[in-house]
Amino acid sequence: MRRLFAAVALALALAFPAQGEVLIGVAGPMTGKLAWTGNQLKRGAEMAVAHINAAGGVLGQQVRLTVADDFCDPQQAIAAAEKLISDGVVFVIGHYCSGASIPASRIYAKAGVLQISPSSTNPTLTEQGLANVFRVCSRDDAQGLEAGNYLADHWGDKKIALFHDDTTYGKGLADETKKQLNRRGVTEAIYQSYTPGKDDYSAEIAALQAADIAVLYLGGYHTEAALMVRAARDRAYPVQLISGDDTATEAFGLIAGPAAEGTLFTFVADPRRNPEAAEVVKRFRAENFEPDSWTLHSYGAGEVWAQAVAKAGSLEPEEVIAALRKYQFDTVLGRIDFDEKGDLTVQGWVWYVWKDGEYVPLD
Repeated sequence: MRRLFAAVALALALAFPAQGEVLIGVAGPMTGKLAWTGNQLKRGAEMAVAHINAAGGVLGQQVRLTVADDFCDPQQAIAAAEKLISDGVVFVIGHYCSGASIPASRIYAKAGVLQISPSSTNPTLTEQGLANVFRVCSRDDAQGLEAGNYLADHWGDKKIALFHDDTTYGKGLADETKKQLNRRGVTEAIYQSYTPGKDDYSAEIAALQAADIAVLYLGGYHTEAALMVRAARDRAYPVQLISGDDTATEAFGLIAGPAAEGTLFTFVADPRRNPEAAEVVKRFRAENFEPDSWTLHSYGAGEVWAQAVAKAGSLEPEEVIAALRKYQFDTVLGRIDFDEKGDLTVQGWVWYVWKDGEYVPLD
């Protein structure tokens, strides 16, 4: 019955938008350990909506944004999705975590709501075959391939440990990295999970040091990565930390402090360096906000939706989805288009290193 009411609410919102408004949502971890990242998604979506409205809105109607907190938790993500649907959104920017995006995507699919994730990298999101699901980031099978090759090329003769936090994102990334490392003929010395959310990982780091581990690849989020590298440096243990895209946030550097220096990770090409993003980056910085990590991907997801609506000449989900699959879009992320799964047609990951308190492309 709830699904029926949600579908009716959506149909009414499309047919009779309140005061000429179109309601869209942004969903992510707005509280909890990943609140820093959730705020990036929110700020990117807010700026996109402001610019869309300044340009006349969509189909002559102004856009209004509503925010949902999913805590990066699967069950909370379902609740957040159901709330957004009952509110009458036609489109959602989100979610951040793959473990939240995947269950939420099934709720949006049943209600006919378009979802574009700025940052959920687990392949399952678009492998489900849901027509309404897209993402403006690359996938972890490509990221793991890059990481596995790098580990094999640079530490193939050393002891390698692979840690993961048992989440959809963290374990998925560690597994993809392990697959490629093993394909290259290298067997890791340690592959194990860790408990996320702890304040101290000195015991885990001590065990790695006792095992003479030279490099730790971590599939997980920046909070635990920062605490682990701090614990290692406190022991004067020079283990090389390597991780994935969630490490691309100022919050990692703030938590890790000087211990962040030298940490390697993969991330998509930093959109702050795109000529297309220069004016938007300038506006963020004028507000004393640095649009790092996935901020501009959230903005770009909003841009893509608005352009697809304009090309479709309609807010009807099926017509907007058809436009997303048919056209290319000029965004702060550069020119992008989607394949039949809803993935970017061009997948790409770049190596970065933390240096002097910021992350920069690895030479």
